[in-house]
Amino acid sequence: MSSITSSETVVQTQLDAYNAKDLDAWLDTYASDAKQFELGGKLLAQGHAEIRARTAQRFAEPNLHAQLLKRVTMGNVVIDHETVTRTFPEGPGTVELVCVYVVSSGKIQSASFNFGPQVLRSKP
Repeated sequence: MSSITSSETVVQTQLDAYNAKDLDAWLDTYASDAKQFELGGKLLAQGHAEIRARTAQRFAEPNLHAQLLKRVTMGNVVIDHETVTRTFPEGPGTVELVCVYVVSSGKIQSASFNFGPQVLRSKP
């Protein structure tokens, strides 16, 4: 399996587990010492314990779903452009997201996120 295919496979497995809200399967796609960042370098979480804590609350949201809009892969780097449906404190809505994943040895080593503005669903 080429590094491009395996990197894409790891990131797709991560996305599928995210949408299934399967925290253990999702976390299994990350290396035990993986790091999550805001794009630009601010550390959000490091290691399985911090990443799990950061994500567990999100997985409790009833409408959580990430829709892949576009994926670009170059070697072991996979870039996803997504629209994520969430339940924000202000109500349900969406956020556009660019995710940059670095995959090595079959695991996500780092993930960097660029968050767009939250768009709240208009009330009927």
